[in-house]
Amino acid sequence: MIPVSEPLLAGVEAKYVADCIQTGWISSEGRYLAAFEQAWAQYCGAEFGIGVSNGTTALQIAVAALGLEPGSEIILPSFTIISCSLAIVEAGCVPVLVDVEPETWALDLDQVEAKITSKTRAIMPVHMFGHPVDMPRLMKIAARYNLKVIEDAAEAHGAEVDGRRVGGIGDLSTFSFYANKIITTGEGGMVLTSDEGLAKRLRSLRNLCFKPERRFFHTELGHNYRLTNLQAAIGLAQLERIDEHLAKKRWMATSYAERLRDLHQLRLPIELPGYKNVYWMYSIVLSDDVPFDAVEFAKRLQQLGVQTRPLFLGMHEQPVFHERGLHLNERYPVTERLARRGLYLPSGLTLTIEQIDAVSDAVHKVLA
Repeated sequence: MIPVSEPLLAGVEAKYVADCIQTGWISSEGRYLAAFEQAWAQYCGAEFGIGVSNGTTALQIAVAALGLEPGSEIILPSFTIISCSLAIVEAGCVPVLVDVEPETWALDLDQVEAKITSKTRAIMPVHMFGHPVDMPRLMKIAARYNLKVIEDAAEAHGAEVDGRRVGGIGDLSTFSFYANKIITTGEGGMVLTSDEGLAKRLRSLRNLCFKPERRFFHTELGHNYRLTNLQAAIGLAQLERIDEHLAKKRWMATSYAERLRDLHQLRLPIELPGYKNVYWMYSIVLSDDVPFDAVEFAKRLQQLGVQTRPLFLGMHEQPVFHERGLHLNERYPVTERLARRGLYLPSGLTLTIEQIDAVSDAVHKVLA
């Protein structure tokens, strides 16, 4: 069975983790945590890094750190993971959805401007599957309306637009270091910012809002969202090899494209001029003339020994939000089509050319 993805760990990770254990620095203090935060921020072009327990908690404290009044609106794509909307709702704000572009599956900026109201306070672009949002244009829109920008770069480690790495462009950015990400700590995440005041608030929110001058005295509620020194040790070792990881991802994407581009029944990932797509997951979408949907496609590939994963179901189709009176009767055609016609193929860093051949052969057989 060919898996969807596997982490890639090596001797340096083991060396750093062993050092944590030998020195006793295994919890949320230690030199690896500080080094990883600083190194990741620097790599992405930001001033400050705040390590947290996962990508969802990164989004939660990023939204909370803005201190928005209840009922404030934050614009985001419907085509994303529920963590984005969760962070907005838990902060007492309102998620306002837009569709994504049909080619890149990134935030449709024309729709963003149309959704801005007097209650809008922020925009949350999601760099989908490794292809960046048009951040230069988005930042101009945000500046025009005095809005904050929270980049969700969980899937786009090392991706670039106009020579700038994502995660260092918005007011805040969030990352996930889950096991299937390009850089992994097993579980873990980080928030980046170049605003010193926001960085201080983020550190407080991740650590129960302890007061530096009086530890067990609280004036607001925070969370225990800390990243451990052990996890940071793995992350730092992974960061030292990120060029290798990114090269492997792009090789994987090129290899799949060479083997699948003859299939008119598929839309393959693209890379627009001026962008660097890191191809976190190699996602494909069935054309309308294929007489079955992605669920059936996945079943047939599974029968041939190939595991796949579905694409996101839009936030506007989530029952949990309908129960809260959100997104009722909203329609986002591109998001809906991706959810029904798309999936991603095995995309792990350990993939071999033989496995890519086998996956591609299976896709050809199913669509023959």
